[in-house]
Amino acid sequence: MTTTLVTGARGKVGQGVIARLRAAGHSVRAASAHPADLTVPDGVERAELALDRPEAFGAVLRGVQQVFLYPQPAGIHAFAEAAEAAGVEHVVLLSSSSVLGPDAENDPLASHSLLVERALADSGLNCTFLRPDAFTSNSLGWAYFVGQGLPIQLAHPDAHIAPIHPEDLADIAAEALTGSSLTGSAPTLTGPESLTFREQLAVLAEALGREIPVERISRAEAEEQMGRHMPAPVVTSLLNLWEAATRGPAPVHDTTLTLLGHPARTYHQWARENTAAFARP
Repeated sequence: MTTTLVTGARGKVGQGVIARLRAAGHSVRAASAHPADLTVPDGVERAELALDRPEAFGAVLRGVQQVFLYPQPAGIHAFAEAAEAAGVEHVVLLSSSSVLGPDAENDPLASHSLLVERALADSGLNCTFLRPDAFTSNSLGWAYFVGQGLPIQLAHPDAHIAPIHPEDLADIAAEALTGSSLTGSAPTLTGPESLTFREQLAVLAEALGREIPVERISRAEAEEQMGRHMPAPVVTSLLNLWEAATRGPAPVHDTTLTLLGHPARTYHQWARENTAAFARP
């Protein structure tokens, strides 16, 4: 029986991959820096994995044929070497579509994933790179403000994105790990439709049955607000990305429809599934 090591096992996508593999009868080892905190299905083994402790890689990878890997540049070269030595046959990386952007090496949004892609590509491992664009779940960043009845303040409310539902990404990742149709590929993944931030908020408002006011703010105001929670280079990169995205609809790339043959989950569906996160206190 094939054993798959799933890193990032506390994340939404990682949890979805674990559930799908286990339901299909596969052996799964869920890895985390704090494995005792993991909630996993019965029969799933927990393992401790910290990429700054390469001396432990051998034990974590023993008996593993496949790895679902979250991108973490620290320790990736040592991890790839250990995976080769352990006989790992396939690595499916949750990368990012940002690696395809201009000057990706110097972009703080892209370089993280790009370094991991390059390390794996330089190894002898058979790899599949999944490159999702924005997630529908990014909208949870608005939850506090919506719950408090506050306006959503955006510098670029009419920026277009085609966000992918995390469950679609988990479906695609599970197929990459259990089938052969995606092996060795690097698909760019999106949801099935382009929506502006303003349109997403209108969908959320409809699902909640109440208005969500949207206010346009200046770039300087956005930089100040976002800078409270993230490094300045990341703020700059995001605002540049969103400014460019105001020029027209976002391209729709591969989805579960094109890759798996079943309809992609929509942003409307995600909104209906997550109304509780936006509820008033």
